[in-house]
Amino acid sequence: MINKEFDTTTYVKQMASLLDLQLPDEYVDGVVANFDRIRVIAQVVNEFPLPEEVEAAPVFEP
Repeated sequence: MINKEFDTTTYVKQMASLLDLQLPDEYVDGVVANFDRIRVIAQVVNEFPLPEEVEAAPVFEP
């Protein structure tokens, strides 16, 4: 996997364009800030080690 720095602003603008979402310029900074927060939280989850023998449950049961 190529390790490139993720550009959140570019991502937000491209996704808004792909989804035909009219994102006003004054909201872009707030959306980018929220995506950066989400990335930090997701990184903690994604870096949690799981053994290879773990299987996804077909049904969630709390």
